[in-house]
Amino acid sequence: MNINLTQEQEEFIKTKLRSGQYRNINELLATAVKVLDEYDRSNAEWVKDIKVKIDAALAASESTPPVDGESFLKQILTEF
Repeated sequence: MNINLTQEQEEFIKTKLRSGQYRNINELLATAVKVLDEYDRSNAEWVKDIKVKIDAALAASESTPPVDGESFLKQILTEF
């Protein structure tokens, strides 16, 4: 596999390797892939949770009578 890095990405990797935080490029890449996987899983879970909340809000809105904009603003201003 060939990977093309930007100059900034290459410098970032070199800095991490020089710091001693990683023994070699393989260790650094293994960590990067693991973090990316965790991020993707977390993001997928967040999207799933948001969809559930949107569906619940839509269901609740079906049983709630509509409010015109002027009445809504008056209610908000009264509460605050």
